[in-house]
Amino acid sequence: MAESEGKVGKREIARAFGIRGDDRTELKRLLAELSREGAISGNRKALKKSGGLPAVAVLEVVARDAEGDLIAEPATWNEPGERPRARIQPHDTVRTVLPSDLGIGDRILARITPIEADEASESEAEDGEVQPVQYLAEPIRKLPREKARLLGIYRKDRKGGGGHLLPIDRKQLRDWKVEANEDGNAADGDLVRFDIAVRGRHAAPGARIVETLGNPKDQRKISLIAIHAHGLPETFPDAVEREAHELPEAGRGGRTDLTDVPLLTIDPSDARDHDDAVHATPDTDPGNPGGHIVTVAIADVAQYVRPGTQIDREALLRANSVYFPDRVVPMLPERLSTDLCSLLEMQDRPCLAVRMVFDANGKKKRHTFVRGVMRSAAKLSYEEAQRAFDGNPSAKCKPLMDVALKPLWLAYAALKAAREERSPLDLDLPERRVLLDAEGRVDRIIVPERLEAHRLIEEMMIQANVAAAETLESQKAPVIYRVHEPPSREKLTQLRDFLGTIGMKVPVAGQLRPSDFNRVLAAAKGQPVAELVNEVVLRSQSQADYRPLNAGHFGLHLFRYAHFTSPIRRYADLIVHRSLIQALKMGEGGLGEDGAKGLDKISKQISEAERRAMAAERETVDRLVASHLSDRIGAEFPARISGVTRSGLFVKLKDTGADGFVPISTLGADYFAHVEVAHALVGTRTGLGYRLGDIVTVKLVEAIPTAGALRFEMVTEGRKGLSVLAKSHSGGGGQSRRHPRPKPRRY
Repeated sequence: MAESEGKVGKREIARAFGIRGDDRTELKRLLAELSREGAISGNRKALKKSGGLPAVAVLEVVARDAEGDLIAEPATWNEPGERPRARIQPHDTVRTVLPSDLGIGDRILARITPIEADEASESEAEDGEVQPVQYLAEPIRKLPREKARLLGIYRKDRKGGGGHLLPIDRKQLRDWKVEANEDGNAADGDLVRFDIAVRGRHAAPGARIVETLGNPKDQRKISLIAIHAHGLPETFPDAVEREAHELPEAGRGGRTDLTDVPLLTIDPSDARDHDDAVHATPDTDPGNPGGHIVTVAIADVAQYVRPGTQIDREALLRANSVYFPDRVVPMLPERLSTDLCSLLEMQDRPCLAVRMVFDANGKKKRHTFVRGVMRSAAKLSYEEAQRAFDGNPSAKCKPLMDVALKPLWLAYAALKAAREERSPLDLDLPERRVLLDAEGRVDRIIVPERLEAHRLIEEMMIQANVAAAETLESQKAPVIYRVHEPPSREKLTQLRDFLGTIGMKVPVAGQLRPSDFNRVLAAAKGQPVAELVNEVVLRSQSQADYRPLNAGHFGLHLFRYAHFTSPIRRYADLIVHRSLIQALKMGEGGLGEDGAKGLDKISKQISEAERRAMAAERETVDRLVASHLSDRIGAEFPARISGVTRSGLFVKLKDTGADGFVPISTLGADYFAHVEVAHALVGTRTGLGYRLGDIVTVKLVEAIPTAGALRFEMVTEGRKGLSVLAKSHSGGGGQSRRHPRPKPRRY
């Protein structure tokens, strides 16, 4: 059983030892005896050695030790005692899957080798705890990630032992019973990882806690749930931290001196790292009257993070920084992200800078890249910069007005005119921001004002990104492009059908451009449907990702675009920096001779990591908001219908931006038709209904903070006039449903 790579049952054992006839009875008796002794487990078709791993097993990566090696455990474990651990170590000659391809939460099929008793069999974990490692695991192939890890919040029962698990996945809202002997010594309120425990043919399945991950109410706050649910690495291995702290500061050798250029960093007021700085000055060239020279300087992360190092492997595993209201899970160690690579005020820092020349209309004439050393003249917040642009400079800004701030504003005015002529997609969808108090609780939820200072930095970063893509393309150098394809034909059809129901349309013939969508958005501006139209247009768009082959950026209306401006927090930008260094022969830290070979794989990995980070950030905000509202059960809120499905309505609260669900069962004892093309639910008897974008009042009836789930009941009566939609689109995929009474927790 221990040495076999395939499934082992009674038949396979009999075949292996040539057992026939009556000897099979003796084999059956022997297996039963081994099972009673606990030496083996399973049934007659699938047996294995108890407490151990077979020669080939499915493992999940769960941790890294102090040296940065990945540690894995069996993906499923129904044996008594703790799960065995294996150190991932690829074969010296056959490297199908490398550790650099894997991250926490990944699953692999691996060949298992026991570690001999006289060999080292302990590993110091990231938190300093020494844990046994009994096996070496040679990856055979990487398996698809599980859609969701089995995580929950443990609640102890007041009477007796055991307890139950509260859900953290709003799609699987159910409690799991935990017996006293299966609680893994978890404390009340702990976030835990669990397995489903089947206790008998007729007994209801329960849960067995296999790992305690911490308490979301302690100093780590509620983001701990998303971190573990998505397998985000919490801390850096000791080997990575040591490597970072041993890095020497960069010298000036071979670098262009930019320290006399008054470059400014303009960031959010609470930013801890600063990876971009800007400067502008009028162009004195007589051949470019009214022109501007804009310099964008970016932290030279490639100076410190070299290919193949421990820091580089860790950065690729993380692929990007993840931002929560209470913490950041950074791509790079703090020694780099907030010190060596951060463009700190009045301190010399290595940089990659692009000098761009624009004409009076904001059209770029040419650009050049240099590898230099800069010194930030000032660190400003967006609000501070905006006040200076508005003529009310702070004491810090006054001496910078003529040499830095006014020229920046004039250059932005030209770039803004060119942007408007280019007409990128201009969606108006404000984002909520959760502000926490000193104890980590929600203080308030705001929608930050969108300032022209934000747009200034955004447009200058876009121009720098375009310049990077153009230079690499002209040099025939490797590029990871930021790609955003046009909407698919199916999504455009759905958009046209919906807009037709509110008297609006987009062109049918020819190739659509962002400006076609902008005309629709402009027509809706100021009308009750404005927010609705913005959301529907957004839903029609494709998702942007990273690719080594260019397909353009539809949303920005650009033919070539590559991320260059944030190498502290995005691995894609670091790749672009390395390629520029190599292509322009700017010294050490380039991509290397083999750098282009793995770009397709890297692009897919960082695209997946970006989607994972977005989901983790969104879920954490939802949980914080649900916690914030959990003491307001029964309260009524103004809201807008943000989604319509056959099972009910999604709503977004006006004041907090919180999302929740109104089950169709609470809409009344009518038969409701789901008119898909019109995004509406219509009562077939009364003709009253609800439509995407409607302003309504809802009552909060349930809040589950651990899952970020809110359930509401509808207070506002359905509006008239929708029965015509139900009749005219009766063949549009809707269906009639009757729900005479509420059913709790139907999400």
